[in-house]
Amino acid sequence: MKVDKLGIDLLTHDPVVILKDMDGTHYLPILIGPFEATAIALALEGAPVPRPLSHDLMRNILESLNTNLEQVVIHDIKDSTFFAKLVVRTNGELQEIDARPSDGIALALRVPAPIFVSDKIVLEEATTTEKRPSSDTEMARFKKFLDDLKPSDFNR
Repeated sequence: MKVDKLGIDLLTHDPVVILKDMDGTHYLPILIGPFEATAIALALEGAPVPRPLSHDLMRNILESLNTNLEQVVIHDIKDSTFFAKLVVRTNGELQEIDARPSDGIALALRVPAPIFVSDKIVLEEATTTEKRPSSDTEMARFKKFLDDLKPSDFNR
């Protein structure tokens, strides 16, 4: 999957990252924290920072230890909380490191590394473009909101 948009949840007003599969048929919204939203927005914009932020530091540590981030896998959901793992290769061996999806996404955008979502989550949680919206007007308004949204909107 790839990061499609950053947005604000219309009900809670919390930041949300929206992942989209490569075919563009499935979307997965994940609520995230404001700091992670900023980290993802900075990576999407390619904005330079004067000093390394946390995810830049993680990238630098991986590089200095000659470790590669092979992929980020969002693999589970429990009580509306998503779980992810970083799959890293060190000295030819793969290791899995527990991570929040937002941190994994922010790091994957910096390295870069692919982002995967388990079939279980895609089947249970992802929305498809084929589903009928509750109202065409409501869906059109929401799509316009997403289309007009920019990473810099998180700095407001």
